[in-house]
Amino acid sequence: MAQRTPDIKVEVKTDYIEAQSTPAEDKYVFSYTITIINLGEQDATLKSRYWLITDGNGENSEVQGAGVVGETPRIKPNTAFQYTSGTVLATPFGVMKGNYTMQCNNGDKFIVQIPEFCLSTPGLLH
Repeated sequence: MAQRTPDIKVEVKTDYIEAQSTPAEDKYVFSYTITIINLGEQDATLKSRYWLITDGNGENSEVQGAGVVGETPRIKPNTAFQYTSGTVLATPFGVMKGNYTMQCNNGDKFIVQIPEFCLSTPGLLH
């Protein structure tokens, strides 16, 4: 019988950090809080991340590496892991998308896609 890959849900909340931003210098600072929820039946360990960040001018930057915020969390069934990180854009609007590489207890790896989400200063989008 094949072992079932865990069902992972990703939730995202973003914030504009006005106090750290300087629009006159094209510096817009955003935070994003990610909640990774394991809806599956086995532990899942977050091994690496990949982000594609696109600002309002269409300029792309890529971020990839081991874990998130210095951790490779092991998420047990019916629990969640949450972290906050950030990015700086040259425009008041941008988007991010990416994926996590996760690993099951048996060593099998799988990819969790993170759908595109917006980074925007307040009042810019209606």
